[in-house]
Parts: sequence; C-alpha cells; structure tokens
Amino acid sequence: MLAAIALLASGTAMADFGAGVKAGTLGLGLEARWDPPVPWFDLRVGVNSYDYNDKAGYGGIDYEATLALDNYYLTTNFKFPASPFRLTLGAFANGNEIQLASQDIGSANFNIGGASFSSSDVGTLESVVSFDSTSPYLGVGFDFELFGKAGLNLDFGLLWQGEPTVTLDATGLDSAPAQVQVPLRQALEAERLELEEEMSNYKAWPVVSLAFVYNF
Repeated sequence: MLAAIALLASGTAMADFGAGVKAGTLGLGLEARWDPPVPWFDLRVGVNSYDYNDKAGYGGIDYEATLALDNYYLTTNFKFPASPFRLTLGAFANGNEIQLASQDIGSANFNIGGASFSSSDVGTLESVVSFDSTSPYLGVGFDFELFGKAGLNLDFGLLWQGEPTVTLDATGLDSAPAQVQVPLRQALEAERLELEEEMSNYKAWPVVSLAFVYNF
C-alpha cells in the first residue's frame, strides 16, 4: 500500500502544462492549462476576442450591428477517470457588447417609440448593449490527446451574461428644434426599453468551441 501511494505521489508531483488556440461562439482565443498535483482536476485561463459585423432589425429599425466579443476567463475542470469527458465551472470577465448604428434612410422618417420623426432631426441612432462584467459559466468538455503531445479539446456550455444594459442616443437630438427635443427624448426612452427587452434574449450565451493544444 505504501509503495502504491509513493508511486501515485511521484506520478502527480510534477505539474502538467498545456497551451493552445481556440475558436467558437465566444470568438478567437488563447488558453493555458495547469494540472496541479491533484488527480482528475485542472485549471485553465484564457482570452477570447472577435468583432462580427452584420445588419439587424430591432424595434422596427434597421441597424448596422457589431457583435464585439471580448472576455477573459478562469475555469476549474473536473475530469472523469479513463474518459475524455470533463465538467467545467468558470468565471468570465465579460466585456461582450452589441454595438448598433441605424442605417441611413435618406429623407424618410424614423418611427421611434411609436412616434414619427424626420431623419434630419434624429440623425443616427446609436446604441450599446452590455452585460454583467462578471459572468458564471457551466459546461462540459472532451479532451483528446493526439500523437502524444498535441491535443484536441471540445467545449459545450452556457455563459450567463445577465440582464442587458442598453443605451440609445440620437446624434441629431441636441441640434433638433426645441419643440422636437422633448418628444424625441420620450420616444427614445420608449424605444430603448423595447430594445432592452429584445436584447434580454442574449443573457444566456451558448458556448461551443474547438481548441488545438500542445501539452508540455
């Protein structure tokens, strides 16, 4: 028994390290892994970032949209003996944002918060949607070793970003006629609340990623 314990201790005394690149629904990333001298357990730190541009309609308004992914994380991974499967718990420093700017509608009118305003008075509608700065993560993963040192990691999980915080501004508001400014401000707030309700769909962000790693 003592010999077995000594053999186990000698096999786990040296920490194991790995590093790799990954891509997924949180963007492109880098990740480092440390296996402490505890069986079936490791710690991972990483960073993800990516800007994805698209067109989207919210609240009846067409926007040029940028999904700005920017997050750092620390995860604890519990591995199952004789299996590539693991359970992952983590915390993210979450800087993910959705940035919106209304598309140019020429001389047409904006319908904002149920009221109509000329495009010359409104200018451009600009919005930033942000989430909790610290977000919990729960997921599962599969780690496969290739050719002794190289590895392939798959992750599936859910990042709880929390309720969104939404700003909405009109670039032409301050220069609009005085009689337009008050109703436009009221309409912007109504539109902001509608946008906030739509953006609540993103409070739970699905995570799928593939990583290629090298184990030292």
